[in-house]
Amino acid sequence: MRLIDPDAELEFDPDEVYDGPSKSHKKREVEALQALGETLVKLPDAQFRRIELPEDLRAAVADCRKITQNGALRRQKQYIGKLMRAVDPAPIQAQIDVFNGVSATENAKLHQAEKWREKLIADNGALTLFLDKYPDADATHLRQLIRNARDEAARGKPPKAFREIFRVIREVMQAT
Repeated sequence: MRLIDPDAELEFDPDEVYDGPSKSHKKREVEALQALGETLVKLPDAQFRRIELPEDLRAAVADCRKITQNGALRRQKQYIGKLMRAVDPAPIQAQIDVFNGVSATENAKLHQAEKWREKLIADNGALTLFLDKYPDADATHLRQLIRNARDEAARGKPPKAFREIFRVIREVMQAT
């Protein structure tokens, strides 16, 4: 039996032997891209239209949404995965995360909008503060919605204007 001398020089450098990621690592990456492509296929139409994609990938995903046959559907998803290899998936994943509410900044914006809505309904002076911060907001429309929300709360009606105020605030905040 031959013992290895720990002080002896190595005949090869282990760093030079590494020739890239393993075959299974590459396969996991490809499967992750294909899964991201499947997520694109399952997006609602409104979100799919808003997401930024290269034209060939957008066309492939749109075609995949129309296919119902299992074999053809599987092949089309594989094709989408192949197209995804040429695209940086990070921005696409970030947009999907925003749609799913995963983004911490999106959650913070929603909480900010909720706080503004509560302030606007509770205090008349809050509208002035809101308009100072967001001058592009439609003051008369907001004033009407606030009045309607207060009336709904007093009468115990469904909170239609309450929800509409949130939607308007969120749109104004996103526009700036």
